[in-house]
Amino acid sequence: MDTILIITILVVIFALAFDFINGFHDTANAIATSVSTRALPPRVAVLLAAVMNFLGAITFVGVAKAIAKDIVDPFALNTSADDTTGTIVILAALLSAITWNLLTWYFGIPSSSSHTLIGSIAGAAIAAAGFGILNYSGFKNILIALILSPFLALAVGFIMMSLFKVIFKNLNLYKTNQGFRIFQIFTASLQAFTHGTNDAQKAMGIITMALIAAGIQTDDSVQDWVRIACAIAMGLGTSIGGYKIIKTVGGKIMKIRPVNGAAADLTSASIIFGATLIHLPVSTTHVISSAIMGVGSAQRVKGVKWGVARKIVLTWLITMPISAVMAAIIYFLLSLFI
Repeated sequence: MDTILIITILVVIFALAFDFINGFHDTANAIATSVSTRALPPRVAVLLAAVMNFLGAITFVGVAKAIAKDIVDPFALNTSADDTTGTIVILAALLSAITWNLLTWYFGIPSSSSHTLIGSIAGAAIAAAGFGILNYSGFKNILIALILSPFLALAVGFIMMSLFKVIFKNLNLYKTNQGFRIFQIFTASLQAFTHGTNDAQKAMGIITMALIAAGIQTDDSVQDWVRIACAIAMGLGTSIGGYKIIKTVGGKIMKIRPVNGAAADLTSASIIFGATLIHLPVSTTHVISSAIMGVGSAQRVKGVKWGVARKIVLTWLITMPISAVMAAIIYFLLSLFI
C-alpha cells in the first residue's frame, strides 16, 4: 500500500482518537456546573452531553475549514506528488496533542484541546518547512480569538451574574435555586451543543487537512463521512465522562449554586456559539472556566479560589509552546523512520 495512504489512514484513526479524548476531556467542562449543583446526576448529564455534542458536531463546518487552511496551507506542505511531509506533519501534530490531553486529563487539569492542537500543528509544520509555512493572517485571527475569548467570558459572566442578582434579589432563595436547577438542564444542553459546534470541528479540520496534503481532495470542503465519524467519536468520548475535570471546574474554582451555574452556562454557550458563527476556534475550557470566574467575582470576589485559577491560567500559557515543541520532536522522530 502507498506510504502516503497508510499515513493518511493513521491520521484519520488518530484524529478520531483525539475527538474521542476531547469528548471526555473538554466536554466535562460543559456539564461541570450542572453536576456540581446537582441539577443533573452525573450519568444523566454525561448522556445528555453526548447526544447534544453529536448534534452540534454534525450541524456546522466553518471551524473545520479554518483549522484545515488558516494555520498552515496544506497545499504547500509537499514539494512533490509523492512527498509524505504533509501527512507526517499532521500525524506528528495529532500524536503531540493526544499526549498532552491525556497528561492533563490524568492530573485533572482543565487544559485546552484547542491550544494543544493548534500549537502542535504549528510546531510540526515549522519543524518541517520553517516559519514561512505558517499562514500568518489566519493564524493571527485564531490566536486573537483564543486570547480574547476568556477575557470576554470573564466580563460577560460578571455582567450576567450582576443582572441575575438585581432581577432575582427579592425572590425566595430556595424556590429560586430549585427553578435554576431545572433551568440548568436547558443551559447544560445548550452548552454541550455549542461545544460540539466548535470543538468537534477541529478533528474534522485536521482530517480534511490530511486529505488535501495526501492529494485525495483538492478543496477545503468537509466530506460527510468525516463529519459523521468525528461526531460519533466525540459523542462516544463524552459518554465515558471526565469526572476529574468536572471536580476541578465544578467545585475547585468557586462554590457553585444553581443561579451561578446557569449564569456561567449561558455566558460560555453564547461566546462559544458566537465564535462558531464567525468560523473561529476557541477553547471551551478557557471560556467556561473564565465564565465561572466572572460569575464568582460578581457574587463575591473572595469566593473565587484564585490559587486554583492561577494554576489553570498557567496551564493555558504553557500548553501551546510545549505542544509545539513536542510536535516538532515527534515530527523529527517520525521522519527518521518514514
